[in-house]
Amino acid sequence: MSDNLKTPPQTLSEKDKRYCWHPMTQHKTEPIPPVIVSASGASLYDEQGNEILDMIASWWTCVHGHSHPELNKAMSDQAQNLEHVMFAGFSHPPAIKLAEKLAQKLPGELNRVFYSDNGSTANEIALKIAYQYWINKGEPQRTKFISFEKAYHGETVGAMSLGKGCGFFDDFEGLLFEVEKVPYVFTWEGDADIEEKEQNALNKIEETFKNNKGQVAALIVEPLMQGAGGLRFSRPEFMKAVTDMARAYGVLVIYDEVAVGFGRTGTLFACEKIGVVPDLICLSKGLTSGYLPMSVTVATDDVYDVFLNDDPDRAFLHSHSFTANPLACAVALRSLELFEENKILDKIKHIENRHKDFISNLKNQFSIFMPRVMGSIMAFNLADSDGAYKNDQGEFLREYFFKIGLNIRPIGNAIYLMPPFCITDEQMDRAYIGIFDGLALLKQKQAA
Repeated sequence: MSDNLKTPPQTLSEKDKRYCWHPMTQHKTEPIPPVIVSASGASLYDEQGNEILDMIASWWTCVHGHSHPELNKAMSDQAQNLEHVMFAGFSHPPAIKLAEKLAQKLPGELNRVFYSDNGSTANEIALKIAYQYWINKGEPQRTKFISFEKAYHGETVGAMSLGKGCGFFDDFEGLLFEVEKVPYVFTWEGDADIEEKEQNALNKIEETFKNNKGQVAALIVEPLMQGAGGLRFSRPEFMKAVTDMARAYGVLVIYDEVAVGFGRTGTLFACEKIGVVPDLICLSKGLTSGYLPMSVTVATDDVYDVFLNDDPDRAFLHSHSFTANPLACAVALRSLELFEENKILDKIKHIENRHKDFISNLKNQFSIFMPRVMGSIMAFNLADSDGAYKNDQGEFLREYFFKIGLNIRPIGNAIYLMPPFCITDEQMDRAYIGIFDGLALLKQKQAA
């Protein structure tokens, strides 16, 4: 039962407790969250003036950091001219310019940009496009989808179906449609058996394609990293082999780059690192650098052309009220320009090298498992197996990190950093020292 306060709430924290329902939160047991009233760069500031370093870029969104002056200006300038217009039957300059910029940056013929609101809907749209693609081509029997074990693609019903078995959606099993699940090969530094594991997985994946030949609409993958599944990395060679296999069986390939797009893996898009061009790519999170909710599902010209028909029913009849919001488009366009102007990929390489040095030092001090670094992402596990999304060790460290002014949110027993690209060396040192001290305290607690 909700906590009905006898007196009206007065402080912001009291009002939050009375009226707000937070995501991924058990309100009966978890502490009241800090109220953030301002932010700048990699720093958040609560209502008491305490600084919290945002070492996970607010769920991987704020790639350029908070309150960036150039992004502030882009949004403000756009608001003076046009704040919103429906995108069905109308267009506007920010959407056109952003679509053109994305097409120029994405590899191959990924030229057709369909706007929506968040990562879940970007993936849901990709599913619907793939499903209708085969109907339009006269192969309506292609209704199946293939995804990896422990995949996470979002919270809408279709996205949850793809993520069946990841541990988040057990209560919704009755709502979900069947998806063929195939093994995902998770690797790390010093993984000596990786090639054998990959080959065994590829054999099972090919068996799935064979058993469902002519029935599969699309394969959908999180390229190079399963995010919510525990920051589990895969090799580009494995992803390319899976993609090539899907192509050999005539299956569309969807890359969910919601988490890894916009530089996280070291290249602007993960598909560049793999050396393939998917049929559809889904982008969100870093698209607007956390400023406004927006996502895109980008299709190749070949996929788009299948929807061109004299029959209106063959069009892709999907819509959102805030599709291609001009404010979001203006910010996203300026964000992409900042990647070029500020040589962001060079900054990511510097972050990657610092992560590698830190992991090397960490291994000499503590028993950590599966250390891994890719681009701006650093992760390791506290045990040699995956844990639940929240467990005692991870929650102990999360609370400790918060006390010392760090936003580091473990996923199960996986500890990770994914900072904004504006992070300074001094700020990274603060985070590294905090992780060292936290692990030392955890070790003492376990020994007691």
